[in-house]
Amino acid sequence: MSDSEATSDYEHFASIPWCARHLRGSSVVARPPSNRLLKPNGEDSLFAETLKSQTTILAMLEVYDEPAIPIERVDSIKAFLTLGSGLNGYPDVCHGGIVATILDEVIGLLIPINKQRGTLLDITYLTAYLNTTYLRPVPTCATILAQARIVKVDGRKYLAEGWIEDSEGNRLAHGEALYIRLKSAL
Repeated sequence: MSDSEATSDYEHFASIPWCARHLRGSSVVARPPSNRLLKPNGEDSLFAETLKSQTTILAMLEVYDEPAIPIERVDSIKAFLTLGSGLNGYPDVCHGGIVATILDEVIGLLIPINKQRGTLLDITYLTAYLNTTYLRPVPTCATILAQARIVKVDGRKYLAEGWIEDSEGNRLAHGEALYIRLKSAL
């Protein structure tokens, strides 16, 4: 991702008043997530290529509070996404499979952040399950807020939850996920 793309995503969300409120504060980290950058081995191609267009996910930004102590784990994250009509399942409504994909991806963003901080082992984690509850339609041609938090880390198991909200703070979908740290590389 180029610097101009990163700046563009930040400026996009900073120009939306309800999003801009979340971008303020001396400890706030706001940047495009690592999944928007295609890796040489093809990792993250879904969010870095397929779902990165003017008709799918136009812009995406991860936001979290930097812990006061550098070795502390980041336990929660927010992600802003602007969804295009190419994600429609019904007119102006995001396809349910994409809603689940967004939840899985945003919950999973906590893994690379904490790997970089050294608070999770730098080993592959995969989704074991994602239970998704659809509460209200998720609109397209709109900006949404997806949030996630770590519920528990127990050995190789990483239990977390996430939810999607509209601009008014109404919960649209909720997900509970279990990620498992692999014993060896893929």
